[in-house]
Amino acid sequence: MSQSSGGFFQRLQALSPRRQQAFMAALCERLLPNYALYAETTGHGDVKGLRAVLDLVWERLAVKEARIDFERQAEKLAELEPPAEDDSFGARRALEAVVAISALLDTLQGEAPEAVLEVSRTSRGGVRAFIELTEGEEDGERLAALVREHPLMADENDFQDAVLEAVEGELDRDGLKALRRLGRNEGVSNLGLGPEE
Repeated sequence: MSQSSGGFFQRLQALSPRRQQAFMAALCERLLPNYALYAETTGHGDVKGLRAVLDLVWERLAVKEARIDFERQAEKLAELEPPAEDDSFGARRALEAVVAISALLDTLQGEAPEAVLEVSRTSRGGVRAFIELTEGEEDGERLAALVREHPLMADENDFQDAVLEAVEGELDRDGLKALRRLGRNEGVSNLGLGPEE
């Protein structure tokens, strides 16, 4: 995988801004269940508020003329962050969802050339943190190998590859719907968390 990751990031940066936004929106969809789980278990946060902001992004992607005040949406988003004093694992994963959507909003308000890489790395970073937490490996080298070979990381890499391929293709209304479905991943997040079986 590592030899193609340079190619992956180059392809990502070569995308038009709209295609980068579509890529980020799909990744944000997959981060949303982590935020929802945090809000559900702690009573902090508002998943409907987060969902509403992301829905507006999809609307803008589908209808270029849609007039949406993304500056106002960014203000609303800031209010949805987990409390600063909560340093729990769940709060950090919930914050990743907010940060990813925030980076996406930055691109809709102007230049944010690094945002697409930031969102890609944020999603991978959450998976890495989850593997480190659950595997409890002390040795750095063994842990790095474990992370690389872990099924969740393989799934994350495959997912991002699939999203990249999708946004490189046709992004008409149907293409966007398919991309959104892909991002929603049947409600399962990048950490494999989702609806109760």
